[in-house]
Parts: sequence; structure tokens; C-alpha cells
Amino acid sequence: MQGNETARPKPGLMQMLRPQNMGAAAHTAITWFKPPLEFASTIRFPHAPVSLGRMGPLEVRLANDKRDVKRAQKLRYKVFYKDGHAIADAAAMLAQRDKDAFDKICDHLMVIDHAAKPTLSGRQPVVGTYRLLQHETAMKHGGFYTENEFDLSGMIERHAGLRFLELGRSCVLPRYRNKRTVELLWQGIWAYVKQNRFDVMIGCASFEGTDPDRLALPLSFLHHHARAPEAWRACAHPSRYVEMNRMAKEAIDPKAALRALPPLIKGYLRLGAHIGDGAVIDHQFGTTDVLIVMPVAAIGAKYIEHFGGDAKAA
Repeated sequence: MQGNETARPKPGLMQMLRPQNMGAAAHTAITWFKPPLEFASTIRFPHAPVSLGRMGPLEVRLANDKRDVKRAQKLRYKVFYKDGHAIADAAAMLAQRDKDAFDKICDHLMVIDHAAKPTLSGRQPVVGTYRLLQHETAMKHGGFYTENEFDLSGMIERHAGLRFLELGRSCVLPRYRNKRTVELLWQGIWAYVKQNRFDVMIGCASFEGTDPDRLALPLSFLHHHARAPEAWRACAHPSRYVEMNRMAKEAIDPKAALRALPPLIKGYLRLGAHIGDGAVIDHQFGTTDVLIVMPVAAIGAKYIEHFGGDAKAA
């Protein structure tokens, strides 16, 4: 996720994470929702596929029908369960799809490879996906699924005039996990944010593993260098709260900590994201989750230009 202006010097991640820069920004992936919910039985779709971005044979667009959603769910199952450490229940194993009630009220962003061999259904394969949940839809149906792990109520109340977009269920096939695919996903997200005028993006990002002591270095680094300012702070629920401050700030090797961060979290930080207070262990997926809070106004101009051409932050 680099800008187009290669001649311009690029600020280091540590510089972007300095408290004074975070304070200025304050002013201007994968969790699982376990409680059963009653949602509408239909999914919202555009009338026809609308491209949100393209790089060579790869195209990013929204799911256009239920078959598209099923293809995204199959991709998620492969990445999370077959290739990852998530534990599938009987229904997921039978369907070979990662699905839950939230799929019916979310938009699904998909990366399509037009150069790849078509599937048995005759469609080009889905190689990457994100699930997008709009603020008003979440409030109508009981809240964001991230609220199973983190208490977002205070943050949302403090910014009552802003619209939030939740990002979740991010995954990409292994052979497509490169700069091009990730940037294309972000072009799609940015186009969606612009079209729908969202002010803040939220969601969870995960470390592999459920032992926070083994993650002491990166968790402590995030606590000391990327913790959200008070205005944007949201905490893990007390019953699930895992302390991130596991090492003294002066004991942290920043370069080693950055190397230990998953690429997704590193990318969020480059874009200007803050990290919530406390982590959460997700035994279903075998991960340790942290909260991502990304005000649109905090995204650097070079990234806006890169993802959206002439796009401007609202």
C-alpha cells in the first residue's frame, strides 16, 4: 500500500505513530459473532455488477447476487478453515462455506481474476473478499458484529454525527497475497467509502495464536505506539479483556516489533488507524484480535490519491 509519488520521501511508520500526529488525526480482517440474531431474509444487491477498480486481469466489485455471496463464503471457508486454524461446526463442514447471519445484511467486496480458469459454474474465480457492514444497517439489526468482543457504544456516542463502516472477514488466496491484490481491495473499499460518505472505518485484525505472552512484543508495541487517543478509544469487554501492555516501552525493539506485526495490521497503521484498548482471544478462529479504528480524515493524502485517483477525504 504505497503511494504513486515515488519521488516524494515516504514518512516512516514510527513517525506516523508519534502522539502528536495521532492527536491531529483524532481531530480531523476477523471476528465471529456468536449470539443468534434474527435478520432480514434477503440480501441487498446492485442491479448489475459495478466495477470499483481494476488492475490488469484483477477486478474488484460488489457481490451481485446470492451466488456471488456463496462464492465469497467458499473462499472464506478455504482460507479460514482448510488452510487456517478455525474450527468448523457441522453446518459449516457440510456446506463448505463460512457463513453467519450477518452475511444477509452486509455488502460483499470481491476480487475477481478474469485471466484464471472459470469455475464449474462458468464464473471467474473469487480470489479475495471483504465484508462491509453499514452503520444504519447495523443499528437496525442489533449492532456491529465486532461488539461481541469490543464495547463500541461510548466511541459511537462521542461521534454521534459520524457514520461508521465495519470491515470484516478479510481473506485472500495464498498465491494472490501480494501488493497488487491488497491495493485493489483498498481501491474498492475507498470507492465504497466515497460513494456512501462514511466517516470512520472499524473492524478487527488478528494475530495467529491464542497465547498473548507469545505476542508480548507486537501487542506492547501497539499499546505504546498506536493506542487510540481518548476520543477514539474503545475497550474490549471486561469478560474478554486481554492486557496488551506486556512490556515496558523502553524494552521494545521497534524494528523487531514491526516485523512481528501481521501485514494487514501494518497496512492499517500506515493508513492512519488507531488500536483499541485491550485484545480478545477468539478460540473459534485460533486468533488474538485487536480493534482497528480508522477515521477517514486520518488517511494520508498520498494514500487517498493512490486508492481513489482524484478522490478527496470528506
